[in-house]
Amino acid sequence: MLQVGIFTGYFPYTLKEQAQKIRDIGFNTVQLDLAFKDIDFSNPRSINQEKAKTVRETFRDYNLPICCISGYTNIIHPDPEQRRKKLDYLLKIIKKARSFGSPYVISETGTYNPDSDWVSHPKNKTEEGFQECKKVIKELAQTAFDHGSTFLMETYVNNVVGSVEETVRMFAEVDHPGLGLLMDPTNYFEAHNFLQMDSILRQIFDTLSDKIKIAHAKDVKLSEGDTSEKHAEIDASESHTFRGVGAIELPAPGLGSLNYDLYLQRLARKHPNIPIIIEHLEESDVARAKKFLDHKLRTNGL
Repeated sequence: MLQVGIFTGYFPYTLKEQAQKIRDIGFNTVQLDLAFKDIDFSNPRSINQEKAKTVRETFRDYNLPICCISGYTNIIHPDPEQRRKKLDYLLKIIKKARSFGSPYVISETGTYNPDSDWVSHPKNKTEEGFQECKKVIKELAQTAFDHGSTFLMETYVNNVVGSVEETVRMFAEVDHPGLGLLMDPTNYFEAHNFLQMDSILRQIFDTLSDKIKIAHAKDVKLSEGDTSEKHAEIDASESHTFRGVGAIELPAPGLGSLNYDLYLQRLARKHPNIPIIIEHLEESDVARAKKFLDHKLRTNGL
């Protein structure tokens, strides 16, 4: 059966408080965000073996194995100095991933927009932009492989790798054992393909199923007039407050239009025990979102 998990970052507490609250809701796995009220992971030097073991063992104490680790950053930030700082931090997480309890570290593929990690930029869809991003992904994949880890690329429409075709191409050109895919089908939708949801979902799984290591659960819907970059007012990182931009909103599971039955059926066909991680919500909505996802899994026998 599919395992239902949650990002730890939606629980802004100390390490033990996080683990206790997540376990009390009934989850059996987590995607680890390096954000705690009592442990500092703010720079590469702060990520070490001892602290990683403390985090790993605490979640194990609460029967919450860590299935993957958040490394979200703009890997192709247009400012070279900023890009290097962001990559150094991500690379340190990748090198220490096994110490946290999972080989999988996730980030999206970035944008050349200097002001937002989720707003597009003309260079994103150029050959130059693709090749530059590919070079970075090769470095991440090789570093991961050298340290017994796997870098999971998460696609998003406004980033360099956003469409199904771009994702397939990146895997073809970076054919590396240190690279895998984080599956989130909502990240492939824009206004122009939203009404072709089922065919896009089938295309995603027909072409990318063998690359998937971890899955996400949020939702997608057309924005009702507000085309600005949308964020929730919660105590969390920007990657967790983000709720969409332009014509698309990305709410919590069960609050949009994603065909969850088809998504889960296709996901489970080749990955019957994969962790699926709930996101894009606030703490008060977590129990409802889990109930929704559990119902969908039961209905589909997964």
